[in-house]
Amino acid sequence: MKKIAYIEIDTHAEIAQDFMDLMQESTEFDVSYYFSEKIKNQVLGNGKNIHISDSSMILDQLSTEKYDLVIIGTVHRYFNTFLAISEQHNTSIIVHNINFSKISKSDLIINIFKNDLMFRLKLWLKEGLFCTTKAYKNAKNYLVLDQELADGRYKFLPLFYTKNFKKVSSDVLTIVVPGGVSQKRRDYDKIIKEINDLEIKIKNGLCLRTKLIEFVFLGKAKGNELKKMVELERSLENVKIQYFSERVSASVFDEWMRKADVLWCPIQEEAEFFSNREIYGKTKMTGNLGDAIKYGKPAVFPKNYSSKLEFIMPEEENLIEQFLKLKNFQYNFQKDFGREKIQKDAEVFLNQLMAI
Repeated sequence: MKKIAYIEIDTHAEIAQDFMDLMQESTEFDVSYYFSEKIKNQVLGNGKNIHISDSSMILDQLSTEKYDLVIIGTVHRYFNTFLAISEQHNTSIIVHNINFSKISKSDLIINIFKNDLMFRLKLWLKEGLFCTTKAYKNAKNYLVLDQELADGRYKFLPLFYTKNFKKVSSDVLTIVVPGGVSQKRRDYDKIIKEINDLEIKIKNGLCLRTKLIEFVFLGKAKGNELKKMVELERSLENVKIQYFSERVSASVFDEWMRKADVLWCPIQEEAEFFSNREIYGKTKMTGNLGDAIKYGKPAVFPKNYSSKLEFIMPEEENLIEQFLKLKNFQYNFQKDFGREKIQKDAEVFLNQLMAI
């Protein structure tokens, strides 16, 4: 069997979990996972192939085995460490922010002083911030998890497969908004306005069919957004909402995603990473795309979000009517995104990375 090392000592525990789940039954690859303590505490799974690691020990750990491929799940810090890994191993990096992966040294210097000054100075002085460009350039391959972001150097890694579960039928239309409740990433003001408008229509007898609608904000709400959730709930009599003031556990997330009839993903067109502009669907993937695939749900996105996938729908003028129609949406997720198919596609792709 060929040997792969998968490293995640920074951020994306959910992607590490997806990779673990997909490769669990592989007969082609023996995968060793190197996780920070924080990441290890967020993933499900134990075994001799999971190792606690950090930036000070990962190089020594990798030297104890001969790996055919090293995959780095996130390169958003520890740049000097990842540069050393890319110099010594056949390394592929999962890229979450394409513009950041190409950022110049001069822009890095300028951006240090734009925000989070103390943290960014730490990245500069202790974690080799100015090695960023070199760390990316040294990697043999850049991997992206959205096929529409694949372009030349950026190669698509098939990762998300649709879970096989039976959805319990219900008279309630459950609309789930997955992700952290932050106005920076999603337009929650728009959601609140739609819910308030719906409440008024029901009170005035203009929308009787919608009495059995619930909106679930499936992510931690805090600060101003939490305050808005509390005020919204108090004002409603005919529409039900569910929100969370603490981190949503994996089991609670899974439960609500299974119940969902439709996902509502009003993501902002742009985001920033390290004060660098990124555009969803063009230079940055949204995790909501993976959510839709993993749970086999239709998802409604803003009109400006481009996707060729049949289950990703642009918002219509009358959103509530659109959600009602999507309650009976049919799409064969298992045909296109079944576990066996995606695992086979991933194995073919990983073998190609080892041959390069």
